[in-house]
Amino acid sequence: MGFRWIDFVVVGAYLIAITLFGARFGKRQRTLHDYFLGGRRLPWWAIAFSVVSAETSILTIISTPGIAYSTNLNFLQLVFGYVVARFVVAVILIPRYFAGEIYTAYQLIEQRFGRGLRTLTAALFLVTRALAEGVRVFAISIVVGVILKTGVLPSVLIITALTLYYTYRGGLTAVIWTDVIQLFIYVSGTAVALGLAVSRIPGGWPEVLNLATLGGDKLALFNFHFDWHVPYQFWSGLIGGLFLSCASHGTDQLIVQRLLAARSMRESQKAIIASGVIVLAQFALFLFAGIVLFAFYQHNPPAEPFTRPDQIFPRFVASQLPTGLAGLVVAAILAAAMANLSAAFNSLASSSVVDFYKPFLRPATDEGHYLRVSRLLTLMWGGVLIGIALLAQQLHTSVLELALTIASVPYGCMLGIFLLGVLTRRTSGGAAVLGAAAGLAVLLAVMGLTSVAWTWYVAIGTCATFFVGLAVSYLFPGRGIKPADCG
Repeated sequence: MGFRWIDFVVVGAYLIAITLFGARFGKRQRTLHDYFLGGRRLPWWAIAFSVVSAETSILTIISTPGIAYSTNLNFLQLVFGYVVARFVVAVILIPRYFAGEIYTAYQLIEQRFGRGLRTLTAALFLVTRALAEGVRVFAISIVVGVILKTGVLPSVLIITALTLYYTYRGGLTAVIWTDVIQLFIYVSGTAVALGLAVSRIPGGWPEVLNLATLGGDKLALFNFHFDWHVPYQFWSGLIGGLFLSCASHGTDQLIVQRLLAARSMRESQKAIIASGVIVLAQFALFLFAGIVLFAFYQHNPPAEPFTRPDQIFPRFVASQLPTGLAGLVVAAILAAAMANLSAAFNSLASSSVVDFYKPFLRPATDEGHYLRVSRLLTLMWGGVLIGIALLAQQLHTSVLELALTIASVPYGCMLGIFLLGVLTRRTSGGAAVLGAAAGLAVLLAVMGLTSVAWTWYVAIGTCATFFVGLAVSYLFPGRGIKPADCG
């Protein structure tokens, strides 16, 4: 067992093949509409798979099994909130996005509140997405370091450079179609690894279930006890997951960009709802992988103890899978990393060009110029994420929870602003800004002074932003704009 030369060949062949596949879409990119929205020629089912692939990242594959290995299946309660949120986004936000010709989520804010607030929300997206994606890039080094025994910098540079190349060339069309392929690869690879682990446990599935029960009831799914300090309970999962996913799928350009690429509003709604079913099945698979690995290591104790839960699945791949199959599963893990990275590069570039460069620096020039700038900014963001990844190696917490916590801080303010714009008639831009400031202050106070679980952060920030903004608009009436009047 272990990683041999043929595994390197499999991984190398995958990296070359997926890069060339994505780059072949470069000839179709002539305008911003092509580069950032795929010309709105993409089918809803491909967008649904791409949404899941974009939100998954390498963190899901390496951290989710580790969570189940260390605890139980309670994390899935958070995913139930993710599923419900899809319906909310489909009903409330998607119709607003398709009311006019827009490229980013933050153009909707400008239609409702003006350019100032659009700039604020777009800047929040750029900063938060860069930090969260930098942590995800660091997660690549965890996997590659454990399996291939390389340092952080070489592994990060190789994967980032290849992903940058096809994203630079093919735009969103390349991103979505490579996402579809990569999702099937990493789900299949994980399922194969799980099946092999079960086959090497004496007694198979019955023994897995037995050990999971004896090991602290690892099959426990629901926890209806209410405690503000426990992240994975039914109410914190359902409500917290609902707000988190409404923010990420309704206000974050990483996901909204895909929804805007659908052929029509109805196809966009079908894509977001279908993605909820896919993501639930996917998380269930990764959590059960953690349960199986727990049972496997009860019979086959690791040579060295695990120092962090993120190492459990990568080390199993490196030390236990047969030659060839190990390379396939590593390629699957890297597929998730590249899918998420390509999504980040394209969405960061799209917001940079549409929300900042075009309106402030070059408001009227030819499409060819904007396309060249978009590609250059794609490269620039690649360098930024590499830098953040190198800094993130100093951290010692679960990379999945770290990334979600980073995203949760501004998500509440952003979702609160979007809801004020869509659901209220008299709220002005000034009231929305004050609401956002209050929401951020309340959330930072909760984070600094209490031990409230991170799963509540987005809900707290959203509610504080929305209700303070609404109260200010009634106490100090301003020039509120009716949603029906914009777009």
